[in-house]
Amino acid sequence: MAEITLVAEVRNERGSRASRRLLADGRIPGVVYGHGDEPVAIAVNARALRAALSTEAGVNALLDLDVAGDRHLAIARELQRHPVRQTVSHVDFQVVRRDEVVAVEVAVNLVGDPLDVTRAGGAVEHLVLATQVRAKPADIPSAIEVDVSGMVIGDTITLGDLVVPRGVTIEGDPETAVVVAHPPKVQSGDEAGGEAASSEASPES
Repeated sequence: MAEITLVAEVRNERGSRASRRLLADGRIPGVVYGHGDEPVAIAVNARALRAALSTEAGVNALLDLDVAGDRHLAIARELQRHPVRQTVSHVDFQVVRRDEVVAVEVAVNLVGDPLDVTRAGGAVEHLVLATQVRAKPADIPSAIEVDVSGMVIGDTITLGDLVVPRGVTIEGDPETAVVVAHPPKVQSGDEAGGEAASSEASPES
C-alpha cells in the first residue's frame, strides 16, 4: 500500500468554539497519538483529508502525516461526522510502525448476483457490513469482498468463510453469519384468509 502525504498544522486553541471556527474555514480538527507519545492537537485541510481517504485504500489508507515538519506513519483511527450532513467534523490519527500489527475495521462488500436465490423468490440478507481485522499497516485491505453469485436458498456465509489477503486475520467468531439466503416469504393463514375476505367483500365494478 503506497503512502499518501497529508500535511497537518499544530493547533493551540481547543474546545467546541475553536473547532467550529476551523470547520468554517475548511479545516478539520484532530489528534495524533500513539506509541506512548503525548497526543498532539492538529488541524488538516478538509479537501486534502477527503482526497487522502478516497483512494482505493479507503479510510484505512497509510498516511505520511507531516505535522509541522515532523513526519509520522499513521492511519485514520476514528472519524466523527456531522449527524445530518455526514461531513467529517473530527479525526483521530494513530501513529504506527511498518512492522506492527494493528486492529482496524474493514468494510464487507457483496459482489455477484445470486440468481438461483432471486429466481426462487428468495432474498439475500447482508448481516455484517464491516468486521475487525488484524494486519500490518501495508497489508490492510480496503474492503473484503464476498461473492454471493453461487448462493442458493438456505445457504449461509460466515466470517470463517471469508477470503482475506495473506497476513490479514479476521477477528470475531468464525461462525458469525455474514450473508444468509432466505426462502420466499409464505403468507400465514390469517393473512391469506383476510385478503380473500376483503376480495369477496369488494363491490363489483
